[in-house]
Amino acid sequence: MTQTIKIRQPDDFHVHLRDGDALKLTVKHAAAQFNRITVMPNLQPPVVNTDEALAYLARIQSHIPQNSTLTPLVTLYLTDQLTTDEITKAHAAGVKAIKMYPHGVTTNSEHGVRDSDGLDSLFACMAELGMLLLVHGESAKPDIDIFHREATFIQETLIGILQRHPKLRVVMEHITTEKAVQFVSQASAQLAATITPQHLLANRNHLLSGGIKPHYYCLPILKKESDRRALLQAATSGNPKFFLGTDSAPHTTETKESACGCAGCYTMPYAIEYYAEVFDSVGKIAQLEGFSSRFGAEFYHLPVNTNYIVLEKTPQAIAQHFAYLDSAITPLMAGQSLHWTKR
Repeated sequence: MTQTIKIRQPDDFHVHLRDGDALKLTVKHAAAQFNRITVMPNLQPPVVNTDEALAYLARIQSHIPQNSTLTPLVTLYLTDQLTTDEITKAHAAGVKAIKMYPHGVTTNSEHGVRDSDGLDSLFACMAELGMLLLVHGESAKPDIDIFHREATFIQETLIGILQRHPKLRVVMEHITTEKAVQFVSQASAQLAATITPQHLLANRNHLLSGGIKPHYYCLPILKKESDRRALLQAATSGNPKFFLGTDSAPHTTETKESACGCAGCYTMPYAIEYYAEVFDSVGKIAQLEGFSSRFGAEFYHLPVNTNYIVLEKTPQAIAQHFAYLDSAITPLMAGQSLHWTKR
């Protein structure tokens, strides 16, 4: 008999949808997979205040298919100009989180913060209101090796924020290393982390061995196999500190396959199947529901979803591309096969 599992519909607590015509595809793909999504604010220009966040939310909602349960959770981009009054206004409008990008560390992060030590009044306000701080956990210092940026961020930035603001709930997004797993596991209950499908499926050999594979290029960059295994152990452990965040990031195929290719993997069309693949690979498919459908909601102080999906262990081929804007977009592992299919 074909193996099937029924789980609560999952949530994705880290996704990039972009804006404008891009929403026609990205929102449709998100609605087919998830019930709630935390939408990143690093647009051009970024979403830096409440009015912009609500306007962006309305644009997203206009593309949600009929009969879909998709609920976008929009966020603010943390800049040096953000004020406690604006944070209070955003909280009253239903914004649950603020995203911190170190300046220049990733796509559209040129408006990011240069010195988090000067933002303590904002962090204190967020802690008081119960808003979450979402962090891209990498050092932006140019002299730090790209494979060591996560560890440097933990040591030089994150430890200080957590010590100064013990009541602030922080999500270290898209963790990539064994050191990050250890740090999150040992930290207080106020710190959690998301893990992407690409960092569970692949290591830096997939990106670099036998020629550069641009569709595996993301930031934070893929790490060693020992790091991948540590992430997989954390994701499948049942520890509620670790939950689903795809960091799905759409770029046209030509901007990925170029002399200076964009960072980001497009995983949304097959997101829950990617996760099912890796959980099943270590005999932990029973742990998928907690990781994908419970732990994130609980950390965000949201009710767990009451609707369900069914995953069936039957092969499916990943599309070579999807039409996107005036071009195409190539999903992660294009042309390969997965063992699981969402019904």
